[in-house]
Amino acid sequence: MPQRLFVSVALRNLPGLACGVLLAACSPAPCPEPTTTPTTTGGERPDLFAELASAPTLTVEVDATNGVLDERHVFAGFGCSGGNHSPAIRWSGLPEGTQSVLVEIHDPDAPTGVGFFHWLVADLAPSTTELPYDAAASGMPEGSVQTRTDFGTTTYGGPCPPPGTPHRYVVTVYALDVPSLGVDASTSPAVVRFSVRGHTLAYGRATATYGR
Repeated sequence: MPQRLFVSVALRNLPGLACGVLLAACSPAPCPEPTTTPTTTGGERPDLFAELASAPTLTVEVDATNGVLDERHVFAGFGCSGGNHSPAIRWSGLPEGTQSVLVEIHDPDAPTGVGFFHWLVADLAPSTTELPYDAAASGMPEGSVQTRTDFGTTTYGGPCPPPGTPHRYVVTVYALDVPSLGVDASTSPAVVRFSVRGHTLAYGRATATYGR
């Protein structure tokens, strides 16, 4: 009867194979051909605003001179030395049934792959129509919640892009059909964005820029 020789081979850092032991059966019988696991790739990242394409739109204005944020609004840190005061934001056109409002400022051009959130304010009463200049520091509307930004803080953080092409800072206002998103100061931007899905009655956007 032919005999088989089993050889233990330690595997380390081989792509597609876990560290462990491979048992190879050798002559006189031929070794079987190695098999591989098919590689799968993820689908397209869901686009919240594509889903909201048919939603009514709000009118949104941000206080920016000729569409450009100035040094009052710029971050203080990371090589920037601005005042870090939140800009005035105004909105109108909330539809019937609005129970709360969410405001966010997001930089889609930040070199992170998913942009950068500079400010998120949830649970604003539907009677609210603006956030005044420097509201983040001087006083937020009663009942509102500032959630965690990508700075890791729970207040406004101004623009401070890398030197070069100016970045866009998109202010989005959502009219929601729930009185509260159930978020708090520790809630991440991703969870806030996830929470508005299925609750947005209308939204509006205004874009300002800043470069250095």
